[in-house]
Amino acid sequence: MINFAKIKRIIAFFGPAYIVSIGYMDPGNWATDVMSGSRYGYALVWVLLLSNIMAICLQSLCSRLGIVTGKDLAQINRAIYPKYANYALYALAELAIIATDIAEVLGMALGLNLLFGLPLIWGILLTVLDTFLFLILLRFGFKVFEIFIICFISIISGGLFFVASLTDPEPVKILGGLVPSIPDKDAILIMVGIIGATVMPHNLYLHSAIVKDKVPKNPTKPTIKRAIFWTTIDNIIALNFALFVNGAILVIAAALFYSRGYFDVDTITKAHHLLKDLLHSDLAPSLFAIALIAAGQSSTITGTLAGQVVMDGYLNLKINIVYRRFFTRLCAVIPAISVILVFGVTNVT
Repeated sequence: MINFAKIKRIIAFFGPAYIVSIGYMDPGNWATDVMSGSRYGYALVWVLLLSNIMAICLQSLCSRLGIVTGKDLAQINRAIYPKYANYALYALAELAIIATDIAEVLGMALGLNLLFGLPLIWGILLTVLDTFLFLILLRFGFKVFEIFIICFISIISGGLFFVASLTDPEPVKILGGLVPSIPDKDAILIMVGIIGATVMPHNLYLHSAIVKDKVPKNPTKPTIKRAIFWTTIDNIIALNFALFVNGAILVIAAALFYSRGYFDVDTITKAHHLLKDLLHSDLAPSLFAIALIAAGQSSTITGTLAGQVVMDGYLNLKINIVYRRFFTRLCAVIPAISVILVFGVTNVT
C-alpha cells in the first residue's frame, strides 16, 4: 500500500536546490559556454563537469550546515568570527551579489533586445519592475515560489535542448571532451571563467537558509539523517540539470559555430544572429532569447533572497523586502547603464 504521508514528507525536501540551481544557469554562464564551444569545440566539457562537481559538494555542505545547526552560513559566521571579520565577509558577500546581478540584469535586457528589439537601456530599467513580481509570489508562500522557479527552469532547458537538437551534436566528441585537456594557454582564462560563472558565493548562503526551514524544531537524529539524505538527492538532481543546460549551450556553440569555422563567437548577440543564419529558422533564435530572459529574470530573484540572508545573518538587520530589492537592483542598474553610456551598446558583453 502506498504511504502518501511518507511521500509527502519526502517531497517537502525537494525544491531548495532548484532555486539555487538557477544561479548556475545565469547569463554569465551563457557567455562563457558560448565562447568555450565556439573556440574549442567540445574540448572543455570536462571543465563544466568539474565545476558542477565542485558546486554539488559546496551546496551539499551548506545544506547540511543549515539542517544540522538550524542556522544559515551567515549566522554561523557571525557567531564564530570577530566583528571586524564579519563586516568584511558581509561586504564581500554583497559585492558578489551585486556583481552577479549586473550580469543578470544585462542578460535579461539583452534577451529583451534580441527578442523584441527593445533598446538595452529601456530593458535594464524594465528589470526594476520585477520587484513587484517577486513580492506577489512570496505572498502565496514559498512552495509557490519554488514551483515558479521550476517553471522557469523548464522554459530555459526546453528552449535550449530544442535548439541543441537542431545542431546535430556529435555524442562521441562530447564524451571525448570529458577527458581533461588544455588546448592552449588562452583556454585557461576561459576555464577559470567557466568555474567562476558556475560556483556562486551567494548561493551557499541562500541554500543554508532555505533548507533549515524544511526541518522541524528540535528534530530527532533520524529526522536529521533523513533530511540530509533527501536534500543531497535534491542537490544532485537539480545541479546536474544545470550541468545539462550549460552543456546544451556549449554543444550549440561547438556543433554549430566551431564545426563551421566560426571561432570568434564571443558574445551572446553574435550567437543569436548566427543561429538564424545557420539554421535558417526564426524559431531557434526566438527560443534562445526567451530562455535568456527566463535565466536572467529567475536568477536575479534568487540574488535578492540571498541578499536578505546575508544582511540578516551578518548584521542582524532586517529591512523591508521592497527596499532590499530596490537596493540590490539599483546597485546593478546604475553600473549597467553607466557601461552603455560610457562605452556604448556594443561593449556591454
